[in-house]
Amino acid sequence: MTSSDPLNDYIDAASAALALPVADAWKPAVRVNLEVSLRFARLVDEFPLPDDIEPASVFKA
Repeated sequence: MTSSDPLNDYIDAASAALALPVADAWKPAVRVNLEVSLRFARLVDEFPLPDDIEPASVFKA
């Protein structure tokens, strides 16, 4: 993996910030998982919501 890629840089920075060492052998799997998570997040972020939307009710037992 090249160091000039922003996603690889993010993985390195996040693992350093969390003091969570990520072995070089695991970085491709971490990257794929992060790409999938970001793809799902993009779908949620792009979903249009009307301005007058109300928050969901909270039910407690």
